[in-house]
This record gives sequence, structure tokens and C-alpha cells, in this order.
Amino acid sequence: MARIPFSKMTGCGNDFIIIDNRRKILDADNLGNFVQKVCAHKLSAGADGLVLIEPSQKVNFKWRFFNSDGSVAEMCGNAARCAARFAVLKGIAPPKMAFETLAGIIEAEVKGRQVKALMVPPTGLKLNIDVPIEGQSRPMHFINTGVPHALQFVDQTASVAVKDLGRKIRFHAQFQPAGANANFVQVVDRKHIRVRTYERGVEDETLACGTGAVASALVAARKGFVDSPVEVQTSGGEILRIYFQAEGDGFDRVFLEGDARVVYEGELWDEAYEY
Repeated sequence: MARIPFSKMTGCGNDFIIIDNRRKILDADNLGNFVQKVCAHKLSAGADGLVLIEPSQKVNFKWRFFNSDGSVAEMCGNAARCAARFAVLKGIAPPKMAFETLAGIIEAEVKGRQVKALMVPPTGLKLNIDVPIEGQSRPMHFINTGVPHALQFVDQTASVAVKDLGRKIRFHAQFQPAGANANFVQVVDRKHIRVRTYERGVEDETLACGTGAVASALVAARKGFVDSPVEVQTSGGEILRIYFQAEGDGFDRVFLEGDARVVYEGELWDEAYEY
């Protein structure tokens, strides 16, 4: 196979391989093994996920997003911001754009390295769920911000065993069959929270999760802890900003804003995924 051009981008510590697939250089319907291989750190390019940019009959483009284990995800906030900036840099879309995802149409605005994305309306909000884990009932909350998220408020995120506890929550019967990302949220004040997230598909803690930051801010607002806009400090230390309007029992006009950086561009040789 010919070498595959790609860009490596990062959004607040979430890193992604992004490929312009408008000419169908890859078979997007049979890509699981390829994604696993190229997303493997130390063995290949390495990434939390992979994005394909494809043509759309409705808006500027369509994307397909894959977790690093090869599974398809409906949405990823930080990947969406990286995809938007990639589209501007490659002349695929103007700075104000819209693109298709499995979660719905995403609107985004690119201003240099800063990207602000209008998220799909959140659904399925459930507060104060008792989730039994190892004989202990944990008060948790749930919301779908494009992908499902379970949340627990904690005194200090630094003291949480995120990988161990997050895995138990992610696969808990309470959140099946889809499973859920697990977020641990510390409220600093009415404008600031800290979040650590265990992501399904990556099956580990990541340095940031855009939809998790949105979920955490929205649930914190519904609990009466914060007001829009909310700055979310991620595990990687960078800041995501969440804007929203409370609308009855739900939310409207939910935006995710933050940095989207190009790390490098290159070509994937067949040795990157044939091993």
C-alpha cells in the first residue's frame, strides 16, 4: 500500500492521528486492526484515537472517529476541535464550519490554535445514582454528552486511583450495555473544577477528555456548584472552557473551547501497521 499522509495533533493532552480520507485511501468500514496498530505507543505513531475526514452531502465534511482499541465512538470533544483545525489548515472548511459525527452535527469556530465547538445537546441526565462497588455504595451521576459519562464528586482528584476505580465503573452493570467513561470531579470554586477521566476504548486514564469535561461541568451546574463559563483543569494541567445555558431540566448551547495543536505531519509506512 502507498504511504498514508497524516497529521499528529493534540487537544489538551488528548493526541490523535488525523487522515484526509476524502479520496477513500482507507476502507473505513474495516479499519479496526489498522487503528489498533497505528495507535500503539512505542510500536507505531501512537495516539488516543484516529480521525478520518470524509466527504459530506450536508455540511463541510464528515468524520469517523476510532478509539485506540479500534472501536468506533460516537463523539470525542477534543478530537472534534483538532479535526476542525485540521480542516481549516488543509482548506477543507472555513474557520466557521459544521461537520457530521455519529452523535449529530457539530459546529465549530477556529481562531488560530483556539477552537470552540458547539456540542450536541446532552441527554440522559441522572443524578444521585447509588452504584455499589466492592461492597460500598458510591453516589454517582450520569449524562450523555455525545458519549456516556458517569461522574463522582471527590474532595481531591489527586488521591483517586483512577485506573482501578475507573475500570470498575466503566464496566459496571449499572451502565451496560454501552458502558461509560468514568470521571472524578473536584469543585474548586464556582468557576473552576478539576477532572480526571478513565476513557472507554482507551481503557486507561487520559490526560484530558473533552466530552468528560463538558459532562462534569454540566452535572456540577445542575448540582448547584458552578456557573457558566466553567474552566476545567485536566490531568495534563491544561484548561478547557465550558459554556452553557440552563434550559428547564436540561441545557442548551453547550460549547467546548480550548487549544488544538499540530505536533507533526508525516507518512505512515506499511511497517507502522504490519507487525
